[in-house]
Amino acid sequence: MSRPMEIKLSRPVPPLGGFSLGIIKLEARRILRNRRTLISTVVIPVVFFLIFGLNKAYSNLRYGNGNLSAFIMVSMALYGAVIATTSGGAMVSVERALGWSRQLRITPLSPLSYISIKMVTSLLLGLISVLAVFIAGIVTHQPSMPVEIWIITGVAVWIGSLLFTAFGLFLGYLLPSENVMQVLGFALMLFSFGGGLFIPLSQFSHSLRTAAEFTPLYGLNQLVHFPIIGGRFRLSWILNLVGWLAIFSSGAIWRFSRDTSRV
Repeated sequence: MSRPMEIKLSRPVPPLGGFSLGIIKLEARRILRNRRTLISTVVIPVVFFLIFGLNKAYSNLRYGNGNLSAFIMVSMALYGAVIATTSGGAMVSVERALGWSRQLRITPLSPLSYISIKMVTSLLLGLISVLAVFIAGIVTHQPSMPVEIWIITGVAVWIGSLLFTAFGLFLGYLLPSENVMQVLGFALMLFSFGGGLFIPLSQFSHSLRTAAEFTPLYGLNQLVHFPIIGGRFRLSWILNLVGWLAIFSSGAIWRFSRDTSRV
């Protein structure tokens, strides 16, 4: 008597857990169609640079290896990149509300691959923001610093903003869609002031400066401005950046796994 044929219903896991250029293209196209996101991440940082970075009362003053206009340009590029990557990551809150996370649960896409796809597409939006501010600086001829520092600071801002992609993903999976942007906006404001992005930390008291060294934006802000300012490099800046990246990335993967398990 012949044995009944066994049918395997399981599907093989795709290479890299489902990470593919096709999904990245779809995600990038969706982000670039969002006009509100483009305004907040591209237009506003450029406007801020034009307002504060071109003030002739102080913009031409020498500052380290450049001038104050160059310093402000890097600050506004960092501000735009942080908003861009955070917003790109936080868009998962809308996907959760639409049930997209539950659909992902029936696909072989791994949590790590999905988080990686979100990070790559958010970095694309961050790159556009950085280029927009730097192009504004080139066109106005106001920022002054060596060519190699232009390149180093631009790359540092772009790659470093990856930290806030993880932050956006973490809160995007942690909070409902109707609350996530308000919380993110308030958190980024605190991080920006606490990390010395808008107000130099030298203006703070000793206790506040010490507390600022443990905020998420402190290490990144110091690293991207170091090529301009110069001085003594501190390993604590890198430890701050890597530590917060590990915290936010772990939180995002954890919340994604918890969210997609509720099918």
